[in-house]
Amino acid sequence: MGDYLESILNLLDRKSPSHCAKLRHNLGYLERDHAFKANEFFARYEHFLLGQKLSLDFSIDCYLRMIEDMNLERISFTRDGRYSSSSFSEVEERVYSSPEVMTYYMHGLVLAQFLWFEQYERFAFFYRHLVQTAGKVNSYLEIGGGHGLYLCQAIEQLSEVKHFDLVDISQFSLKLVDGIVDSEDIHYHQMDIFDFSESQTYDFITMGEVLEHVEDPLALLKKIGRLLGKNGISFISAPVNAPMIDHIYLFNNEQEIRELISTAGLRIIDEKRMASEHVGDKFAARFRVPVMYAAMVTLKNDNNG
Repeated sequence: MGDYLESILNLLDRKSPSHCAKLRHNLGYLERDHAFKANEFFARYEHFLLGQKLSLDFSIDCYLRMIEDMNLERISFTRDGRYSSSSFSEVEERVYSSPEVMTYYMHGLVLAQFLWFEQYERFAFFYRHLVQTAGKVNSYLEIGGGHGLYLCQAIEQLSEVKHFDLVDISQFSLKLVDGIVDSEDIHYHQMDIFDFSESQTYDFITMGEVLEHVEDPLALLKKIGRLLGKNGISFISAPVNAPMIDHIYLFNNEQEIRELISTAGLRIIDEKRMASEHVGDKFAARFRVPVMYAAMVTLKNDNNG
């Protein structure tokens, strides 16, 4: 297996030396598992790119364009104290309905999964719990497949699951997952999760970074509760103070997410928070540094009958 991570960082160094230096510094403390997982997934990703007659150099350009968007959104957020969009219709018009924007944005996010240390720590948190459930899960649902990283790991670890359901509103995202993961065990559902049937419940539900994309995150968490089996668990994550071109619901702190989870009838069994920079909690709160919050949840006891 090639050292894709180092190749990507070297490509970045040529196009944006200062940003690459920051990434190397932030990633420096991570253990070898990070590089192994990165190279494993990026190998899949490059195979997909080659099939599209694209290269990692194309992905670097997409990533840097995404970073430009992030910087502009951060300036707006610092000035106004809110995200630039507050409704799904706004984001659909400026992002989801634009093939050009979706292309560079989604490809940029693929690289970010291993270039941003907080994204990797979120993944590592998910992966640890996923491995612990192996042999106990017979049904799996993912909401918002994004780039396929989490679904790929679920397929590898949950051998007892016969098919994996993936719900995403974006056709572009579903095609990206299909191209990268390349598994016949996935059942794709292009639809709004609120329209997804509740006739079946699931032992494991993954929903990474979706709450900030909807106008009513509480309703979405309640939907999770109706889809979750009696003894099932769900991975849920959402960012705090993290302006992006398609984020509409602003969480000011992780306690707001905890309270919504509880109000929805769910109970947190483990959690992890990661600031996007190596800073303390007080500094992050004062300067509204983006924070990633992740939790493993289950139904509250009174919901378990």
